[in-house]
Amino acid sequence: MELRNLYTAGRSPAVSFELFPPKTPQGEEALYGHVERLLAFHPSYVTCTYGAGGSTQNRTLEIVAEVKSRWNIPVASHLTCVAATVEALRSYLREAESRGIDYIVALRGDPPRGESEFRVVEGGLAHANELVALIRNEFPQFGVAVAGYPEKHVEAESFESDLDYLRQKVDAGADIVITQLFYDNTDFLRFRDRCESAGISVPIIPGILPITGFAQIERITALCGAKLPADLVTRLGNAVDPQVEQRIGLEHAVLQVEQLLESGALGLHFYVLNKSEATSEVLTSVGWLNDFRTDGKS
Repeated sequence: MELRNLYTAGRSPAVSFELFPPKTPQGEEALYGHVERLLAFHPSYVTCTYGAGGSTQNRTLEIVAEVKSRWNIPVASHLTCVAATVEALRSYLREAESRGIDYIVALRGDPPRGESEFRVVEGGLAHANELVALIRNEFPQFGVAVAGYPEKHVEAESFESDLDYLRQKVDAGADIVITQLFYDNTDFLRFRDRCESAGISVPIIPGILPITGFAQIERITALCGAKLPADLVTRLGNAVDPQVEQRIGLEHAVLQVEQLLESGALGLHFYVLNKSEATSEVLTSVGWLNDFRTDGKS
């Protein structure tokens, strides 16, 4: 099914899961075990990112191709402009096509480790909208997702300029927008309203990362510019052990998801960090399989 059509009004909300390439064969087999458990929630597709500077690109294709081969589910590969010429991007897209990949998550990408800013390589692309245009013009069979930032991209000068960049990506042919993680639904709802006011009419899909540890989520949010609500920080800081931290984080995620669905979210995209337990618990707690049929009807 075409990517945008997964989120058509009147359908049940779609759910998708994001993976990253494990470092060892044992980690990869463990990952497939987690994927199999997550498939109980009938995801519409599974995505896989890759390391900084494209360090695990080939592994990304191998993983999503294996997921599709084992379970016959649509899959998406991330693709960034980092350290890549246009011809290298074309080569990757041709390989993705040959492996039966369905969708591409098109990103500019973060600077490689040790570098403070994104640099365009000779013969490369500077912005994600250029990558979207390349895919749309030369590989139109792929559905294309792009990133959105409810709290503004860390490099953007303002919310307005960030929204303008997003509009350029959508105008270039993106089918959907998947947001960066966030922990205050007000930020997402405000972002969705701004997109609508700006004429961005493609589905805006909230990205969810359940908190399983305070130190870990502090590192992640510091890197990506997301914030944690003050009351949540206080509760996590007062937790007496890791199990309590996880319980607080999962309760917050359940509340987030319930409110997002009530507010008309067309889908959910979970950053699962190659695990299944937290995401499974959240979806079970909100009654995903009981309240949302899996045949595309509400």
